[in-house]
Amino acid sequence: MAEGSGVRKPSSLLAMVAGWAQALCRGLVCFWSNQYAWLLGVPCLRRAYHLWLAAIVMFGPLLQFYVNPRAIFANHHNFFNIKFVRSAWGWTCIFLGGFILLVVYLATQRLLLTLRHLSRLAVGAGLWLGATETFLLIENLTGYCFDPVSEGILVNNLPDKWTCLHNGHKWHGYDVSGHTFLLTFCCLLMVEETSVFRRYLAHGHPAGVPLRLIFLLNVLLLGLWNFLLACTVVYLYEYSHKVVGAAIATLCWFLTYRVWYRCAWSPGRPGAGLFLKGAPEEAKKRN
Repeated sequence: MAEGSGVRKPSSLLAMVAGWAQALCRGLVCFWSNQYAWLLGVPCLRRAYHLWLAAIVMFGPLLQFYVNPRAIFANHHNFFNIKFVRSAWGWTCIFLGGFILLVVYLATQRLLLTLRHLSRLAVGAGLWLGATETFLLIENLTGYCFDPVSEGILVNNLPDKWTCLHNGHKWHGYDVSGHTFLLTFCCLLMVEETSVFRRYLAHGHPAGVPLRLIFLLNVLLLGLWNFLLACTVVYLYEYSHKVVGAAIATLCWFLTYRVWYRCAWSPGRPGAGLFLKGAPEEAKKRN
């Protein structure tokens, strides 16, 4: 019997330690998700964040005089640019789409309402694609084909950028920063969409570890987009190209989230139809 007890004791201790670790991780996830939900849910802090984004784009380029021009972020083909910035909309859709799906469906159990809220990402994708094509058109209309020579440049009479580059020449036009547009747009959308989590928790809706984890992943992704936006405006593109890209992204966000989504014939604002009056008081009574 003593031998049997000796065999079970290590496994019992291991199970106890695993239980403690699981409880600790669960507690940390709940704590940090509550903190960030509160921060993102405060309107004045969101307005301050918008000012922060504007400051990054407008004053960030001044740091180019104090950074190493040979740093990894000064290269258009660096790892973060290839794996994250160029696919920023895809990453945003995966994480933010998962969050919207869980929040809306867990709160309402209504599939059509869930799809309606998810359609905001489809609108965002359309705006991103439309902006990208517009930027290419602007560069094509304002540019010219040339070859650098010792005396200066030799202008070639080729009609568009694609033909110019295909023939081995260079093209110079007004290149609105698509990366600045995309990162700014993703940041504005993520802050807007995740801000509802504070009200979601206050109304006592189901908030298990999976939902809290995907919320924290969105927070981490938002932090990464801010960092990469700062790197982009410091190391890459001309000043006006970055400012115009960020301004167009802000305009797209404003026209959708502040104007169109307030209308009845729209995908609706984040949180629309999720929260009923009196629910917070009922949740407090249950707790």
